[in-house]
Amino acid sequence: MRPAKAEARRGLLIILSSPSGAGKTTLARRLLSSDPAISFSVSATTRPPRPGEVDGREYHFVSPERFREMVADGLLLEHAEVFGHLYGSPRAPVEAAIAEGRDILFDVDWQGGQQIRQSPLGQDAVSIFILPPSMAELDRRLRARGQDSAEVIAARMARAMAEASHWAEYDYVLVNRDLDTSMASIRTIIAAERLRRRRQPWLADFVRDLEREFDARALS
Repeated sequence: MRPAKAEARRGLLIILSSPSGAGKTTLARRLLSSDPAISFSVSATTRPPRPGEVDGREYHFVSPERFREMVADGLLLEHAEVFGHLYGSPRAPVEAAIAEGRDILFDVDWQGGQQIRQSPLGQDAVSIFILPPSMAELDRRLRARGQDSAEVIAARMARAMAEASHWAEYDYVLVNRDLDTSMASIRTIIAAERLRRRRQPWLADFVRDLEREFDARALS
C-alpha cells in the first residue's frame, strides 16, 4: 500500500494583513522563525530601503520603470500602490512552492490579499486579518517606531480605518491584544488548514488502495 507522505500535500498561501502598526510584521517574523516549513514571499517595491533593510531579504527594491515592466509582463501575483510607492509579489517562486508542497507567507495589505484570493492560486490561500486592540494603541505603536513624521502617522491612522473595513473579506480575524496569544491562534489556523482534504492530493490514490486491499481480502 502506498504510504501517506506529508510532502505530497499542496502548499499554502498564507495571507497576513492588517492596518499599519497592528502587528502583522512582528507576527510574520515570529511565524517564520518558529516554522521552517514556511518561507516568506519577498515583495518587490519602489520605496527606498529603511535603515537595516537588505535588498532581497525584506524586499526586492526596484525602480518604478522596472516595476511597471514586471506588471506588464505578468510577473507579479498581486500589486498595489501604498503611500505613493508600488508593491508586488513575484509570481514564479510562489507557483513553484505551492506545487512542491511548501508554504509561502504574504505580508500584504487588503488590496494584495484580494488579488491573491481572486488569482488562479486563490484556492490555495488562507487569509488572516489582524486588528489592533484600539485606535489609541495603534497610534502609540506607530509613534514608538520613531520612523515616520507626524504627518505620515496621521495619514496612516486615517488609512487604518479604511483598511479595517475589509476585515470581513478574510477567512480569519484576530484582535492582536497580546502577541503570544495571537501567535498561538495563527499556528492553530495553519495546522488545521494544512489538513484540509483538498490539500491532500495523495488521498484519492490511498483510498483506492484501501478498496483494492479490501477486495483482495474478500476474494482470498
